[in-house]
Amino acid sequence: MKDQELKKEKRTQRDYSIGFKLRIVSQVENGDYTYKQAQKEYGIQGRSTVLVWLRRYGNLEWSKPKLYTMHNSKETPAQKIKRLEKELADEKLKTKVLNTMIDISDKQYGTQIRKKFSSQQSSNSTDKE
Repeated sequence: MKDQELKKEKRTQRDYSIGFKLRIVSQVENGDYTYKQAQKEYGIQGRSTVLVWLRRYGNLEWSKPKLYTMHNSKETPAQKIKRLEKELADEKLKTKVLNTMIDISDKQYGTQIRKKFSSQQSSNSTDKE
């Protein structure tokens, strides 16, 4: 019982050796503890201390995940076409939802969100192309 009480004793920053930090990082990365459980188990006071150790000494990737990971991998033309078709379908759906929202806003609140282009502006834009 006394071993558990000693283990959960609050620590100060100078108590954290590099070996201790690496052991905590290893246990969290192996799934033995979550970072909060390790914090509680070893009496680490700082809320983000273990997270800082994980970023500094850990092996896991901490940068933002990429939206489309297949871009970097080698994909066949058929896979690329399928991916692009899915992306196009998603964008079309987003556009449809946004247009519907604009229409509802125009009807209910009398707003004019869409800009009305004059014929002179549209003819100038076709000349440039």
